[in-house]
Amino acid sequence: MAPLVLVVTSLEDVTADLVITALNEREVPVARIDPADIGPDLTFGAHIGAGAPVWGGRLRTASREVELGDVAAVYYRRPTPYSARFAHLPAQQREFATAEARHGLGGILHNLRSARYVNHPAAVSRADFKPAQLQRFTELGLTIPATLITNDAEQARKFAAEHDLIIYKPFRGLPASEDGHAGAIWAQRVDPGTFDDSLTVMPHLFQAEIPKSGDARITVVGRQVFASRVEAPDGALDWRRGDWNDLIHTPIGVPAPVEAALHSYLASFGLAFGCFDFALTGDEHLPESWTALECNPNGQWGWLPEAPAITEAFADILSGKEATAHDHARQH
Repeated sequence: MAPLVLVVTSLEDVTADLVITALNEREVPVARIDPADIGPDLTFGAHIGAGAPVWGGRLRTASREVELGDVAAVYYRRPTPYSARFAHLPAQQREFATAEARHGLGGILHNLRSARYVNHPAAVSRADFKPAQLQRFTELGLTIPATLITNDAEQARKFAAEHDLIIYKPFRGLPASEDGHAGAIWAQRVDPGTFDDSLTVMPHLFQAEIPKSGDARITVVGRQVFASRVEAPDGALDWRRGDWNDLIHTPIGVPAPVEAALHSYLASFGLAFGCFDFALTGDEHLPESWTALECNPNGQWGWLPEAPAITEAFADILSGKEATAHDHARQH
């Protein structure tokens, strides 16, 4: 029997839908769950003990029943936060129920020993910090922008004086507002003359602006690499701030040293997949023209023109037809 793939995500997830469709076409058994459905629509029993050294048992949803021991791969996408399941409860009860669900059901889903995770949530958490990303890039020999993280206005002014132009970018996106709408703060140039003691309230990430000739998005799935130059018609500093339907995509080759560094990057964090953003500063064939900006360990890729090929790459890795960068590193 083909390996069972467990897809852990919310109900409305178009990216997961693409991968599930590809797996169905290959006749790979798939079960989809959202852990925040815990209750009548999601029940489970998991056991471990003498003679049973790994977690076994069953998950039941309204439409499926899954043996934990049959799960060969887990596609961990974007499940609904447990807190949403218990939002109707008073604060103390809500926090208790949320923590119990995360440690109980989440603890089981994160520890299916024989399963391959794309990506494991613990690995995503480790790789989700921009300071860790930037440091790993430099350790692997990639170029990064000069960067300062501070809550001190004087240090920020000193950094600005050392560079022609500096930009500010947030560490995370804005959380949803009370009406449910999410927002964003894009990378933007900042005037050091506006720096004052309000900077002390929280950390800020400042970088020297790169004199870029373009941007590149690289999606790595296992050993497969998909790269394209991304251009905004208005030449915006941050291409994400406009209409993504207006973006111009051009396939681009990745220099061998850069590609090797990306595989090493993923393996070092235990990741099977990542979306990398680079600034291009010259001849794209030269490794020194590639400046690493960040890696999203659970990034979106369904909007890219190469999405059909990326979908098949996910189907390959989840069905066990291709090794991950982490597997490759362990084998050599």
